[in-house]
Amino acid sequence: MADPRGFLKVRQRETQPRRPVPVRIMDWKEVYEAQEKGTLKAQAGRCMDCGIPFCHQGCPLGNLIPEWNDLMWRDKGDEAIERLHATNNFPEFTGRLCPAPCEASCVLGINQPAVTIKQVEVSIIDEAWDNGWVSPLPPTRLTGKTVAVVGSGPAGLAVAQQLTRVGHTVAVYERDDKIGGLLRYGIPDFKMEKEQVDRRVEQMKAEGTRFRTGVSVGTDVTWEQLRRRYDAVVVCTGATVPRDLPIPGRDLDGVHFAMDYLVPANRAVAGETIENQINAHGKHVVILGGGDTGADCLGTAHRHGAASVTTLAIGKQPPAERASHQPWPTFPTLFEMASAHEEGGERTYLASTVEFVGENGKLTGVKVAETEFVDGKRLPKAGTERIIPADLVFLSLGFTGAEPAGITEQVHAEFDGRGNVARDGYYMTNTEGVFVAGDAGRGQSLIVWAIAEGRAAAAAVDKYLMGSTILPAPVAPTDRAIAVL
Repeated sequence: MADPRGFLKVRQRETQPRRPVPVRIMDWKEVYEAQEKGTLKAQAGRCMDCGIPFCHQGCPLGNLIPEWNDLMWRDKGDEAIERLHATNNFPEFTGRLCPAPCEASCVLGINQPAVTIKQVEVSIIDEAWDNGWVSPLPPTRLTGKTVAVVGSGPAGLAVAQQLTRVGHTVAVYERDDKIGGLLRYGIPDFKMEKEQVDRRVEQMKAEGTRFRTGVSVGTDVTWEQLRRRYDAVVVCTGATVPRDLPIPGRDLDGVHFAMDYLVPANRAVAGETIENQINAHGKHVVILGGGDTGADCLGTAHRHGAASVTTLAIGKQPPAERASHQPWPTFPTLFEMASAHEEGGERTYLASTVEFVGENGKLTGVKVAETEFVDGKRLPKAGTERIIPADLVFLSLGFTGAEPAGITEQVHAEFDGRGNVARDGYYMTNTEGVFVAGDAGRGQSLIVWAIAEGRAAAAAVDKYLMGSTILPAPVAPTDRAIAVL
């Protein structure tokens, strides 16, 4: 454990400082600054001798949190990264992007602010990269077995790295021109700069993983061709079908899905020339949906120089403290202030979108009404309608499942009633040798769940190919205890 009396001596929770708003909205760099080492060690030292570390059950990866907190407090960063990598292939991703269900389960959080677990995690991996403690781990022997992984998001990368390290020859297929999936083109640089993805890809290449970019599986190459060419195929395509809002005016020019805005914006930041890019400069923007994707649109619009940004959520504003029906150590629904929300904009709750208003085919506003609950349903309250001026609307309403991409037609893999690729208790679809992991199989979820499922699916694939496996399997595909959907 860390300092035995640390949680008594340091009762205040200190998170990473953020760059000043007027400065950070002028660029696309990450908003967080490095924390002073003494403060970081003191925060790690708050990790108490709790007996049963509930943070383990809060983390789908089963991260050894008390162990690397202790090592960080003792200034043993080289040992801390070994314990961190023992359960998590990509802590630089989760340390920046995960909502930290582990902190909601922290025993200290019963009557004090929880340990800054996520902050310690990202500091450990950043120090490891800076000091050259992250090296390729190529296999000592090859098995002769081959695996195709379709999709290069966190689930696909985790599957590929695990299987490569035990000696299988793995090829990752990605339809975009660069590896990373939504890590690359869905997450803005102000949340995670793409250097984090690039150096992991280089590590994986050095270990032996092969990458095939610009290949759309289902059209450029069929699923059946992959199945014949490889001993196993793993579907890691994510849940990328956006949820629409079919109300009057949906076809007006100016109403877009969130990803149609974020992906070109990320490409432009990477130096690409984007034709007909959606730009919010000088425009009134309305974002429908109060989740992470909506916050990404908000931060992007700020950096584009939007005249105003309004975020509308149909439900009630979440409480600042745990509700009675979400007791510790469950993952509560709380009102959150993301970095983008600090930068400006208006957040409105209990707002039902009734109609998109326009002239001559172009969007001019959004008609909204107060939300009322009738027989458990959320409906617009008559007589409360008003129009919010809008030049752009971004639909950030979540995702309904995986894209079909010819999977059923070409290899007869079935989809379940929730729009996900169906699978058994070992991540295999109804077609032998075809597996699925991550959001494609569980639905829209967290990055930490994607990595955990990737690791577990890799163990299932290895056992299928070899009869046994030494790879860890942190979660079962039916384990949805703390999934955020």
